[in-house]
Amino acid sequence: MDASPDFPRQSRVPVFNMPGVVTASIGLLFAIHAVRAFLLPDTWDIRVVLDLALVPARWTVWLDPTRAEAAIRAAGEAGDAAFAAAREAFARYVLTQHSANLWGFSTYALLHGSWLHVIFNSVWLAAFGSPVARRCGAWRYGLIGAAGTVAGGALHVAIDPLSTAPLVGASAGVSALMAAAARFVFQPPVSGYGTQPWQLPPHRPAETIPELLRNRTAVAFLAIWLATNLLFGLISLPLGAENAAVAWDAHLGGFVVGFLMFPFVDPRAREGR
Repeated sequence: MDASPDFPRQSRVPVFNMPGVVTASIGLLFAIHAVRAFLLPDTWDIRVVLDLALVPARWTVWLDPTRAEAAIRAAGEAGDAAFAAAREAFARYVLTQHSANLWGFSTYALLHGSWLHVIFNSVWLAAFGSPVARRCGAWRYGLIGAAGTVAGGALHVAIDPLSTAPLVGASAGVSALMAAAARFVFQPPVSGYGTQPWQLPPHRPAETIPELLRNRTAVAFLAIWLATNLLFGLISLPLGAENAAVAWDAHLGGFVVGFLMFPFVDPRAREGR
């Protein structure tokens, strides 16, 4: 008599093995960009960007109206001198015709500068958002991403308060999810588990900061991430959007919040090792 347990038949591995909330997030980003690229007239698309993107100088001028002229002068001094007058005119229009919008600290993540921009963010979202969603569930995944988005926008405004360039892209939220995933995805496997398809490893809390510092893989990932963002900040490499440099400060703000926030929302934080 066969004493082996009657385990369920293994189903086929799906082509896209992502949690539904991650798939929905990526689908939403692509759908929004497709509508902007193929359906909206240029004037409507500009209106969408001005209404939903985050423009740091709007908040600076809202808090201190006397800095409006400084923001306009800064717009004319940045970039190619041949387009200084156009940038000054745009800055004057943005600061006089549009008020600061609180929702901009989150809605800027829904917009992207180009298809390359949205594809790049979606790849990283699939890679690092999926383990967070599987471990934490949909609402905690969304909470981490939203907190990172707001924190990234806030740090961007604090570091570049006179900028009239609209900030767009989901990178800050993705960076928060990357940082959250870094707290547990680089843990070494538990000895004795995983030799059989039905064996599941025990639930393990996220690594503490001292444990991460002893984990060479995690340290290498964090070092590469920080060095890459520092490089983007120093040389202002454009990514995806032809006229917008990588917002390294927004990435940093999202990453720090995701890294520090994760242990407080991790459902396995109170489970034994």
